[in-house]
Amino acid sequence: MSTRYHVSDEAMLEAGLTAATTAIRAGELVVLPTDTVYGLGADAFDPAAVSRLLDAKGRGREMPPPVLVGSPATLDALARDLPSWARVLVDKYWPGPLTVVVRQQTSLQWDLGETRGTVAVRMPADKTALELLARTGPLAVSSANLTGRPAATDADQAAEMLADAVTVILDGGPTADDRPSTIVDCTGAQPRILRIGAIGVDELRDALAEAEVAVAGPDEPEDAGSSGA
Repeated sequence: MSTRYHVSDEAMLEAGLTAATTAIRAGELVVLPTDTVYGLGADAFDPAAVSRLLDAKGRGREMPPPVLVGSPATLDALARDLPSWARVLVDKYWPGPLTVVVRQQTSLQWDLGETRGTVAVRMPADKTALELLARTGPLAVSSANLTGRPAATDADQAAEMLADAVTVILDGGPTADDRPSTIVDCTGAQPRILRIGAIGVDELRDALAEAEVAVAGPDEPEDAGSSGA
């Protein structure tokens, strides 16, 4: 049985954040708003909690969850061999709807699933999410939906699918955007877009024009996309 907190009400925000933090530290799951769609969150460093997250969504270990962070500086603690052009993207779009797939630090003591040495990381532009992350540290967060169903854009949709699996629902009202984050693979010689979301291909190419780095779209070979880069 989950408890819902309407965090758009400042009087309930602190109570909701405290309850969510307590739940995360106990290895339980929470639903939280982000600047894209609602997320289902767990302590990224608690393998049992991450396993519960995957089970709640009906997802296997072959689909590990992304990790949300509260500061760009946290990326350096999680990633290694980060290309300079990846920092250009992070500087421009964090906090915001950009997820970067990076090579993870070999020293990290976590188990997100079958990551093959990589991790998807994002810093959301949502006040409630950022305040929660400041208290908990990095969270494994996947979209708040059952696999195969649309991602939740309000707390009602998230509760209908996941209420029995979560302890706390932070209700921030409808999301500002129903598009997910754009995912960019930053593990190769050039950026490759894995999912087009709130940030479009042309916008990414414009952002990297000064770095003279080509951006490959999801259906393009890695040496494509140099025009307009």
